[in-house]
Amino acid sequence: MAEQIKGKLDPETLKKIGKGALIAASGGAGLYLLSSLGMIDVGNPLLNSFLATLIPAGVNFIKEWMKGQEVEI
Repeated sequence: MAEQIKGKLDPETLKKIGKGALIAASGGAGLYLLSSLGMIDVGNPLLNSFLATLIPAGVNFIKEWMKGQEVEI
C-alpha cells in the first residue's frame, strides 16, 4: 500500500473514508429502523445515544470479524 500524500486523497484513502461514513451512518439508519418498527421510544435520549454508539460499533465489529483469510487446521 502506498503512503498517503499530505493534502491529496488517493483511491485507497477515499475507500476507507467511504467505509467509515457508511459505518457511522449505520447508527442513524438503525435508530430510524427501530423507531419505524416501534421497538424503541424515540423520546428517550439516553437510549438513543446508547444505540447510536452501539450500532456502528457492532457493524464495525462484524466487518472486522468477517475480514481475513480462512485458516486450515
